[in-house]
Amino acid sequence: MDIRSLNHVSLLVRDVERSRQFYGQILGMEEIPRPATFSFPGAWFCKDSAIIHLVGETEPGRVDQIYSGTYNADELSRGYGTHVAFEIVDLEASLHHLRLHNVEIVGGPRPRGDGVIQFYICDPDGYMLEFFAWQG
Repeated sequence: MDIRSLNHVSLLVRDVERSRQFYGQILGMEEIPRPATFSFPGAWFCKDSAIIHLVGETEPGRVDQIYSGTYNADELSRGYGTHVAFEIVDLEASLHHLRLHNVEIVGGPRPRGDGVIQFYICDPDGYMLEFFAWQG
């Protein structure tokens, strides 16, 4: 098997509009068109090669049935769990931006051990997101 790249990550979300605001306005990703044949709620976002497909739950409570999003503070601080990682250019500017939007930094910033500084946040549904920048 010859895998070329990861195309997208799909996240089941409780409230598409709340997640649309988070990924579009706070993270600054561009909303891109979804196929018109999709009969379920959702939104797609892109930033360079990073693509996120938000899939809105159609059955209330379905996100909770599939994904608990319950991490303890130690797991969040270390990124110990399922997460999506984004490479960023400016660590300090990104931290400042997130804090201005009242997004809690749940882990880091800290060295990862391979020349990267990383930190973690959670999106509105509790999905863990890693942001990292290469040092010097």
